[in-house]
Amino acid sequence: MISKILNIREFASYINFPIPQNEDLLIVNFEEDNKIRLQSDPVTIDFYLLAIKPPWEKNLKMIDFIEDQAKSFMYVDCPQNSLEWDINVPTAGYNILVSAKYVNRLAKDYNFVHYNNHEALFLTKEEETLLWDLFKKAYHEYQKEQYSKDIIISYIALILSYTQVFYNRQFDARSSIYNKVIDDFYENLKKYFDKKKEISGLPSVAYFAQKANLSANYFGDLIKHFTGESPIEHIHSFVLKLAKDKLKNTTLSVSEISYSLGFDYPNYFARFFRKKTGVSPKVYRGM
Repeated sequence: MISKILNIREFASYINFPIPQNEDLLIVNFEEDNKIRLQSDPVTIDFYLLAIKPPWEKNLKMIDFIEDQAKSFMYVDCPQNSLEWDINVPTAGYNILVSAKYVNRLAKDYNFVHYNNHEALFLTKEEETLLWDLFKKAYHEYQKEQYSKDIIISYIALILSYTQVFYNRQFDARSSIYNKVIDDFYENLKKYFDKKKEISGLPSVAYFAQKANLSANYFGDLIKHFTGESPIEHIHSFVLKLAKDKLKNTTLSVSEISYSLGFDYPNYFARFFRKKTGVSPKVYRGM
């Protein structure tokens, strides 16, 4: 098992891709290079990987099919992501492996590059045609003896820009499924504070994302897309509501309320409460 963080050249050697001449960029066309490693334990990368392909994964379940859905999908992975796979022999698709120094500036505004639970972008037929064309053009440029890095980076920028739009479309197209994710989030938030045992810290976004089997970034984008607020804003609003209720309707001390809500120290709770309401917990209790 590979435990180190692999750069583009090391990853190419490990997976049986063509070894790139330039250590900062590699584009693979699976119609021509399909003799790759078909199974691997997790390996960590230090580059961006953009992939468009038909479903190769042996265990991929094509559920929640939508009207006009194409037979291919897209992934974006970022540095420090771990990849593992168990696939059939690929017959089509492209991979773009590109150094972080070329993409960090482009990617900084896109949360989807940090979806680390492999939440695929399922494409419509129109989206599929557009993105396959961009990957194909990037590959054709890369095949030139003296290719233009700037042109390829421009194609990558377009791919990322369209991907953001298409992820937003995917949220809307699967609204019935994602509405359940939102309902479960609210229910799990309530259950967290309904525990009879002592609360162990404030809940994190990652805690609820894990319960939804989603990466924290994908979960955060989903919740904000449908509710207009981020998960952490929902968590803080719920905690504030509980705090106000306890201050007005119980005889618990401020310190006891603080610990009951998962704050490690009462002064953290007081600071949080003042920031949200403009007054201290003691002042609010006396109002």
